[in-house]
Amino acid sequence: MAAVLESIVLSASSRPPSSLPPSMTFSSPRISLSSGRKIQSLPGFIGLKIQAPLKSPSASLSSKVPRVSSHKTSIVCEAQDTALDIPTVNDTTWQSLVLKADGPVLVEFWAPWCGPCRMIHPVIGELAQQYAGKLKCFKLNTDESPSIATQYGIRSIPTIIIFVNGEKKDAVIGAVPKSTLTASIEKFL
Repeated sequence: MAAVLESIVLSASSRPPSSLPPSMTFSSPRISLSSGRKIQSLPGFIGLKIQAPLKSPSASLSSKVPRVSSHKTSIVCEAQDTALDIPTVNDTTWQSLVLKADGPVLVEFWAPWCGPCRMIHPVIGELAQQYAGKLKCFKLNTDESPSIATQYGIRSIPTIIIFVNGEKKDAVIGAVPKSTLTASIEKFL
């Protein structure tokens, strides 16, 4: 089997297509082989311009348009407003908040660098609201409290453990749907 290696040369033109606004700048790199044959023209994108904030006083914060700060030119993520704050537990509060708690306790073992953990945070927040008064929900950062994670054999995160009267009753590993967590919770209410 023979393979032919040819060098690729990219050239770009800085002329934007006439159908686009002047604020967007495009380039069209062309690929040519060392033999001089041109293969095709590829579109390229050089920049992005952030739109100025609306000056209308009737623009509400609940609209679907991303909010743009008038003082800084940064976009604020709408998802920040939807996440619920789940109380944290650590080495010093573990005994009193989890092991000596009356009724069932759900603990999410997580870490700040864990993508699936960030995905499941809003679900745990919704469950905390849904089962308020029936179930206590906490989160434990495994980087800050590794001894507790080791004690309960946490080998991957997120791991959600349900405790009843200080005893581990059920564990769910991974970013699972809300229905899976609800089924686990309902067994102990």
